[in-house]
Amino acid sequence: MEFSGKTVFITGATRGIGEAIALRMARAGANVVVTGKSVKEDPRLGGTIHSVAQKVNEAGGRGLAVQLDIRDEEQVLAAVQRAVSIFGGIDILVNNASAIALTSTEDMDVKRFDLIHDINVRGTFMVTKYCVPFLKKANGAHILTLSPPLNIKPKWLAPYVGYTISKYNMSMMTLGWAEEFRKYNIAANSMWPATTIATAAVKNIIGGEMLMARSRKPEILADCAWHILQRNPAECTGNLFIDEQVLAEAGITDLSLYAVTPGGQLQKDLYVE
Repeated sequence: MEFSGKTVFITGATRGIGEAIALRMARAGANVVVTGKSVKEDPRLGGTIHSVAQKVNEAGGRGLAVQLDIRDEEQVLAAVQRAVSIFGGIDILVNNASAIALTSTEDMDVKRFDLIHDINVRGTFMVTKYCVPFLKKANGAHILTLSPPLNIKPKWLAPYVGYTISKYNMSMMTLGWAEEFRKYNIAANSMWPATTIATAAVKNIIGGEMLMARSRKPEILADCAWHILQRNPAECTGNLFIDEQVLAEAGITDLSLYAVTPGGQLQKDLYVE
């Protein structure tokens, strides 16, 4: 129960990677603030804040379901205050919520461009901003953001520049926060998968069942997060981690258990060289 008494605030925790991190931290004894927009289940997506909070309780943690659209400043403030009022503080923030749109400049609707930046950039910034006063009071706090290495190359920018710059902005915020909050002993890191991850977005938006079969399970990122969040913030900050790297450093090199298709071909994720 490495995180007993610690409170983890997770955005976009109703399914996929966010849910996997929530349950991994619950098994380590954490209080988990499960935030997201879904309060009624969408059959195409599955999961709600309430179903995940219940799973957190069953896994050994304490779950708190809070409806949150991270684009709404009043909702962000209310969610943070709700977490603090129930659990007494916030020790860890996981910026998982994100929107994806892999389209070219001409094909991307301006409203979609605004949406992905409102969520990925503005929303991530705003949630972090309002959690920081409480992270300062924690003993060894962490900010962990789901964003990629900064491979500033035309091959990554050209196909979907709108989405790419939104995710790179998240990584640049990580690097800035690492230095800005160093004096408060708050770590800021990002993590990103080496391969595609089997989530609703991969299935419904990107590549269907074929890409799902070539992906790894979300649990690989949950285990990666668990290893990062145990580290001393003074010694582990300002990193843009790849999941395989973190697990290898922990002595875990056999990743076959994470594959959706055991022994099958894996699809390298975006932005990974």
